[in-house]
Amino acid sequence: MGRTGIRRTSFWGKLFIFLLLLLVVAPVALLLIFRFLPVPATPQMLWSLAQGKGARYAWSDDLPLFLGKAVIGSEDQNFCNHRGFDWKSIDQAVAAHERHPARRLRGASTISQQTARTLFLVPVRSWIRKGMEAYLTVLIEALWPKKRILEAYLNLVDWGHGNFGAEAAARAYFHTNAAGLSRAEAARLAAILPDPDKWNAANPGPYVASRSELLVARAGEVTRDNLDFCLK
Repeated sequence: MGRTGIRRTSFWGKLFIFLLLLLVVAPVALLLIFRFLPVPATPQMLWSLAQGKGARYAWSDDLPLFLGKAVIGSEDQNFCNHRGFDWKSIDQAVAAHERHPARRLRGASTISQQTARTLFLVPVRSWIRKGMEAYLTVLIEALWPKKRILEAYLNLVDWGHGNFGAEAAARAYFHTNAAGLSRAEAARLAAILPDPDKWNAANPGPYVASRSELLVARAGEVTRDNLDFCLK
């Protein structure tokens, strides 16, 4: 084998090792660490800082159970039953888009997908990002119990205006800590998650107020129908 062939083999070998470290070793190692330890920061927080929005964040180990129930009722009622992807919701979203192609394809992301996205990726839409999100969702479902996935989601998700996680959101919007949130306040936080920079949890308009009342009822349904069985 000539020198050119050796250099080519060396290049592809180094590329393989780099991709192995980047796509397998690093995310698996981080997920194993953060299964037990608080996450110090996320790419989305750094992105928010770069945009000048700031990034207020503090991990809480004392999140109210009702907040988790309200978020399950709002974002992912099949959270305990799926393995990362809610195929029924995906099919419904695609069917709705086919009926109204001019409308934007509505999201059908599960809490697991949103946690993987928040933990590892920046908020830039692309097919590569969607592929990475799917891969990371498989990893997070394999390496974390559902309770940790929900806990990380509630602690890391963007709650608008540079506030990340329930602790920062509770302080910013209600001047309390996450553990001190009332049911009505927790429902309002869950209600604004689809568009937290637009909707107001502290001074809700008619839509957020109505949706908050709905989510109080849905949280009750989560308890009644044992939709949170995987968290117990």
